[in-house]
Amino acid sequence: MDGDYLIIDEISYRFEKPERGDVVIFRYPLDPSQFFIKRIIGLPGETVKVQDGKVFVFNAEASNNEIALDESAYLDNVYTPGNLEMTLKDNEYFVLGDNRRASSDSRKWGTVPRKYVLGQTWLRAWPFSRLGVVGE
Repeated sequence: MDGDYLIIDEISYRFEKPERGDVVIFRYPLDPSQFFIKRIIGLPGETVKVQDGKVFVFNAEASNNEIALDESAYLDNVYTPGNLEMTLKDNEYFVLGDNRRASSDSRKWGTVPRKYVLGQTWLRAWPFSRLGVVGE
């Protein structure tokens, strides 16, 4: 939320592969001087499809190559506006904001290169009333 102060894990995250559902800080691909925070939805080599308010991920590991993305662990009653289908190249990630109706994200400006992903959010340090682990 606006006004939150976050602690992010930059050190170990440089050596890890980002995973679906991670909340990450990255440089905005259209202006790398800006920083964005979003949730990783699509991984390298996958195809992401947004249709009828839902997100689908196609990859070689899923039966019939299709996963209807279940985000109930971190979002309630999520509706994702838009219609698009995008195949990710190596080292590209598809990101979405949790406030899907108002988010500027991969639906609008495309994928995020791995080199722009700086770290994973770890802890909300301020305000103290909301102190805790982020993204769960």
